[in-house]
Amino acid sequence: CGHCQRLTPDWKKAATALKGVVKVGAVDADQHKSLAGQYNIRGFPTIKVFGLNKNKPEDYQAIKGARSSQAIVDSALNSLKSMVKDRLGGKTGGSDHGRQQSSGGSGSKKDVIELTDDNFDKTVLDSEDIWLVEFFAPWCGHCKNLEPEWAAAATDVKEQTKGKVKLGAVDATVHQMLASRYGVSILLFYTRYAKCFCLKFITESSIELKALPLEIGNKEPQDLLSLILNEDVLKKTCEDYQLCIIAVLPHILDTGAAGRNAYLDVMMKMAEKYKKKIWGWLWTEAGAQMDLEASLGIGGFGYPAMAAINARKMKYALLKGSFSETGIHEFLRDLSMGRGSTATVGGGALPKINPVEPWDGKDGELPMEDDIDLSDVELDDLEKDEL
Repeated sequence: CGHCQRLTPDWKKAATALKGVVKVGAVDADQHKSLAGQYNIRGFPTIKVFGLNKNKPEDYQAIKGARSSQAIVDSALNSLKSMVKDRLGGKTGGSDHGRQQSSGGSGSKKDVIELTDDNFDKTVLDSEDIWLVEFFAPWCGHCKNLEPEWAAAATDVKEQTKGKVKLGAVDATVHQMLASRYGVSILLFYTRYAKCFCLKFITESSIELKALPLEIGNKEPQDLLSLILNEDVLKKTCEDYQLCIIAVLPHILDTGAAGRNAYLDVMMKMAEKYKKKIWGWLWTEAGAQMDLEASLGIGGFGYPAMAAINARKMKYALLKGSFSETGIHEFLRDLSMGRGSTATVGGGALPKINPVEPWDGKDGELPMEDDIDLSDVELDDLEKDEL
């Protein structure tokens, strides 16, 4: 780096002047890339000041960004004065393991639970809840980058799962016995199954849980799929799960019981395939819930149709492919990978639902027509009126 080479003589001169007062060091970031990564070094040369709290180095500050030997010495002495003043005020250095205790503000960590060697077993292992636990080091650049995302995820997941999933954090530099027990940076504890599941980190939308064996994991295929009988069924399913998959099937007179059961069989197979996802599965008959169809833009593609709703964001996506195991799998796979177009649910809220009766599993019957008695109607008068 040319800038680094130009800084070298001034850096050495400042080191000589500060000898015995402030230590001056240098790191070859080409040789020690992991160390540079810990401190999120993105450009060269970068100067960090390790003052009272060695776990929180400060960025070099100088008037107009100067990097002359005099400017470096002045900055070092200012940092030294600040450190001495802090010591006089009773401040001491140390780790950042209390970071989870702060609350309020946009970067609130109030929903991240601090875990330690002493409380871990009782809080996590003896709990019936699902836990995601981050093991962090205060000096780790990646951990610092994750911190706001982890805090946002804790709040989002708490709301989405009604408190069934909790996020915690362990300072691995302080609670080394606990860290060595698991030897991982992020671990999901599910005490009932004692399994570990992966996470997918998404910058803008915090953290998406890829697989959680909630009570849905124990349901039979036929129990995973429900007919929209009333407003409560739609609301509970769409609000309790990350995604709500809704199919609008043709009218029973168009398909008969055999045709409808074939469509339901496809849905049940897909619900079984994806039952480890936090998704709810619903269906309705074409024309039974016109407000729902209108809010999801269903109708232009014919029936059967399918939509996936994210009730938290009030966004939906439509199945554009075939209503088959392959077509639905491709649709859901694209959703899982963040692909595909989405739109806002009409009206920005779940629509009004008309109460309906459960399907009896039989073929549909044409409505009975009333007999009309025309014996007292004068046909000649009708013909005159038409003329």
